Amino acid sequence: MSIRPAAHGIETKYAGAKINAEKTDAGVFTGYASLFNEVDLGRDALAPGAFSKALSARSASGVRMLFQHDPDAPIGVWDSITEDKRGLHVQGRLALDTVKGREVWELLRIGAVDGLSIGFKTVRAKADPQTGVRTITEADLWEISVVTFPMLPSARVDAVKQARLPSIREFERLLVRDAGLSRSEAKRTVTQGYSSVIGSRDASIATTKNTSSDAALAARIREAARQIQTY
Repeated sequence: MSIRPAAHGIETKYAGAKINAEKTDAGVFTGYASLFNEVDLGRDALAPGAFSKALSARSASGVRMLFQHDPDAPIGVWDSITEDKRGLHVQGRLALDTVKGREVWELLRIGAVDGLSIGFKTVRAKADPQTGVRTITEADLWEISVVTFPMLPSARVDAVKQARLPSIREFERLLVRDAGLSRSEAKRTVTQGYSSVIGSRDASIATTKNTSSDAALAARIREAARQIQTY
């Protein structure tokens, strides 16, 4: 999952899981809008049960379905939002009598967009001083959006039929262009993960500078990964 700030203090997180668009004309699809205990590049993780209070108060019908987190682009309704062992499982229904609803449904069916993302406010969280990971234990869920799937260096997902994702070479170019990595570092990030680049840089950076250097590098990689959302 990745994170980026949104308007009015709302945070958004992208789940590393794909939508399953049913082979019908009903506009129904399912997927995971959030994955529990997955640490993202922003060093955040959502704890199991984080949404229980919000769902009890608001229910699925009270959570808006948007496209790309645009409040001016509602596209349907959520029929079911439940927490299970893996994360926040959802079933939605697109408004096929609207232009935007039909457009998004076609994009889902051909695999042009296949991601889900939550918009929420953090109510309670705790940080681990040793790892720097912030665990969100209570989140006020406002909306769930259909979004373009963002490829992250740490994401591991199953392939979806007919999905169009950026190639490895395209993602390497983004890491070089937007994250400021060298070509060799970009290749190593894609094939071996973010930690391999940090490990190699640690050898040449003074210990007192590691934290700020790593944070800056993580921020650049997050931005490069975010660019793929608009791919």
